[in-house]
Amino acid sequence: MKAINNYVIVKKFKKELKQESGLILTEELSYDDTYARANVISVGNMVEGLKEGDVVHYDSRMGHNLPWKGDTYRVIKNLDVVLVE
Repeated sequence: MKAINNYVIVKKFKKELKQESGLILTEELSYDDTYARANVISVGNMVEGLKEGDVVHYDSRMGHNLPWKGDTYRVIKNLDVVLVE
């Protein structure tokens, strides 16, 4: 599977929730709802500044899910990436 043009294929990291006495606590709730953290699987030929294996934060409302060989990936545009770790 390879991205083309200005698309990026990412695999979203699972959120780690903190539990204390049975209560689920989250930090920075508004950030968690707006942005997702993911590992870059493939970048299109028109994408600059990203490479496979980068960890990125992107606008979680953008893109669409792509099931592939038992896993679910997210296809986003390079403009939806807000930062690279």
